[in-house]
Amino acid sequence: DMDVNVVREKKLTNMRASGSDETEKLIPPKLLNLEQALEYCREDECVEVTPNTVRIRKVIFDQNERSRLTSKAKKANQ
Repeated sequence: DMDVNVVREKKLTNMRASGSDETEKLIPPKLLNLEQALEYCREDECVEVTPNTVRIRKVIFDQNERSRLTSKAKKANQ
């Protein structure tokens, strides 16, 4: 899992950096049907189905709470 803060903005300064303005290439999202999404999702994710889209998302959005619950689950399994 990769946690990203999409609200954080790029710092606007008057100085130009030599290589920091390069654009990054993003991999386009996989378009999955319902059966593929159900096979692809993990234990901590759910499949959200609307008339137009099928989405896979986390059940618990907060990263700190997710890590707390996974550590509790590991302790319970030991």
